[in-house]
Formats: sequence, structure tokens, C-alpha cells
Amino acid sequence: MTATDIGAAGAPILPEAGLRQFGEEGFTVVRGLFGYDEIDRLRERFTALHAAGPVAGHFEPRPRESDPLRVYPRVMQPHEIDELSLRVLLDPRLRGVLEVLLGEEVLAAQSMFYFKPPGARGQALHQDNFYLRVEPGTCVAAWIACDVIDRDNGGLEVVPGTHAMELFCPEVADEEVSFAREYVAPPAGLATVPVDMEPGDVLFFNGSLVHGSQPNGTQDRFRRSFIGHYVGRSAERIGAYYRTLSMRGDRVPLPESEGAGPCGSEFTPSGPH
Repeated sequence: MTATDIGAAGAPILPEAGLRQFGEEGFTVVRGLFGYDEIDRLRERFTALHAAGPVAGHFEPRPRESDPLRVYPRVMQPHEIDELSLRVLLDPRLRGVLEVLLGEEVLAAQSMFYFKPPGARGQALHQDNFYLRVEPGTCVAAWIACDVIDRDNGGLEVVPGTHAMELFCPEVADEEVSFAREYVAPPAGLATVPVDMEPGDVLFFNGSLVHGSQPNGTQDRFRRSFIGHYVGRSAERIGAYYRTLSMRGDRVPLPESEGAGPCGSEFTPSGPH
């Protein structure tokens, strides 16, 4: 497969410029990879899942608490409890782009859904492979926008060029603005770049790329997103939390690597935020 293979709409799945940007900067956005109707269904499904209440091991909404992220916590590994989420995680359009970016067969390692309601904290700058611990190599994220996403409602920020660097030893984040404990400061001479997105756009980025988000500063706008993490078939080890699947949905177990955990270790709740 090449970067100019044709998608369903007759346009390249991943233009050459996108492949070049991914190689040089560690990320690229494929605009409109999913249709508005598909994103509407995905939002509706997670609204229904949230209304249905907790699912052990996946999410535990607590509607009586003051922290918006306790009311609308992220959903971890939703593909294990929801058929639509599994279909999105294994979508052939994602597979087409990922095989170009990774240059080999792809395995799915994780899914997540973030509600990020108004007033919610963000996630401090971090690197995904700090958590997945893919060996050798790294992971690639496919971050699907489910709302209009911009700086006001806490869109992603990336630090171009950090994908070519080693994993950093994180500092402790500011709990007032980040729900996750880990924080990686931009290396000297590098800075964050915001990535604004429309529903159905997909941001693909290298697992070593430093990225994160600010709080949702709006009063009436969610910043919902569906995220998949993927690894190349040549990966030899990954954290035990990540139960790898082929893009056909078959379980493909990999030996466990050390030091891994869920993406973003959360602060222990200490009071209202």
C-alpha cells in the first residue's frame, strides 16, 4: 500500500504531504475520514452508555460530584463492551492509513473515549509510549474528533519533532489544570502547536510525540473524542493492560513489557475541582 491509495470518496487516504509531515514532525491530520453521520452515531452511543451507568473496569460516572471529569469520566477499552466501538477501532480506513505510517501489518492495542465536558481539566503534555511501552519501536494513535475542537474547548497541542526523541522522565503535573499526573516540558527550542479539528477528522501521531491539552474553558461545549492506539506486527512486547487484536478482531497476545499502565495515571481525587 502506498500513501496515494484511493479512499472511498476517490481521494487519497493519506496524501504524500501527510506522510512527509508524519515523518518530519511526528503527526498528521486526515480531514473528514469519518462522515458526520458516523460521528453522530458514535456520540449517541456514548451518551447512551453514560446514561446506563458504570461498567466495571471501563468507566465509573459519579453524577453527584462537582468535578466534571468525575461526572463524565473517560471510557477505557470501550471496544470490549460495545460493538460500534470495536468497529471504529478496526475500521478499514484507519487500517489503510496506519499501514502506510507503520509500513507493516497493524495490531490494535487500546481504545478510549473522552467526553471532556465544559469546565473539565485537560491532560498535561506527555508521551503515549511512556504508558504502552511498546518494544521495539513505538505505538501510533488515531485520535478521532467527535466535536468541533479548538483552543477554547481544550483541543490537543503537539510538540513537533519530539517523536524522534527518547521517552522523557516526566515531572508531576499541576492538578488544577490536568487530570493526569505526568508532565513532560517541551524540550529547549521546541514549542506546542494547537491542532484544531472538525468532527470526523483524525489526528495520527507517533507514540513518542509530546502532546496534551488545556482545560475546556467553555460553558456549553463538550470536546468528545475517540482514540485508538496501534502497533506494528513486528512489536515484540507491550504492557499487559493492552490486549492486542489483529485488524480482523482476532486476539494476538504479545509478551509483557515492564513499566506500563493505562494511558495517563490519574490524580487521586482530593476534593472538588
